[in-house]
Amino acid sequence: MNAPALAAVYERAWRPTLFYLASGRTTAADRRDAVATLRLGGAQKMLDIACGPGNFTRYLSDSLSGDGYAIGLDYSEPMLARAVADNAGPRVGYLRGDARTLPFADGTFDAVCCFGALYLIPDPLVAAREMIRVLAPGGRIAITTSHRAANPIGEVSRVVGGLSGLRVFGTRTFPTLFAEQGLVEIDQRVHRLLQYVSATKPAQPPEKAFGGHGLDHR
Repeated sequence: MNAPALAAVYERAWRPTLFYLASGRTTAADRRDAVATLRLGGAQKMLDIACGPGNFTRYLSDSLSGDGYAIGLDYSEPMLARAVADNAGPRVGYLRGDARTLPFADGTFDAVCCFGALYLIPDPLVAAREMIRVLAPGGRIAITTSHRAANPIGEVSRVVGGLSGLRVFGTRTFPTLFAEQGLVEIDQRVHRLLQYVSATKPAQPPEKAFGGHGLDHR
């Protein structure tokens, strides 16, 4: 992802082709669903992790208004250069950073997303927890990442993914992580080799919502 040549073709050829083969979904469909899933609108602050050339960041920023703003964060300088050149806008900006140590305070963003990158990031679960940390109460999180089915085909995808340097995640990895982090409204949809997972950070901690007494789930 640090190659300038890949950054030049990622938005128009690389991403649309590979994601369609992996999921059967078009980039246009993924973009529309992202807006709906993140419930974007108005003066929200949004963070797009591993934004690449900004092909989603700019589109999502168009759903915002007023003081709404979208930030695309990526570690690749060639990708960010392409984002600035191809996907600048009045409500979007780009920043170089590490997804595992986000340079933002807790609860900064109303929406946080990472589409098609967690399988490339070192320590992906650390990055996912960082996404949750910077998400504001009541905010929405959405990810798209690899999926390994619990069958022989899933085992083949795990091996092939490992050989190519891609992590392939099981069905429960992210729903379980989200639940452990206190998120609610967890939704998972699997399309071929990809999984789409979204959730909401509660507007207030459960112990406060229930008068200071936690629920007994035994």
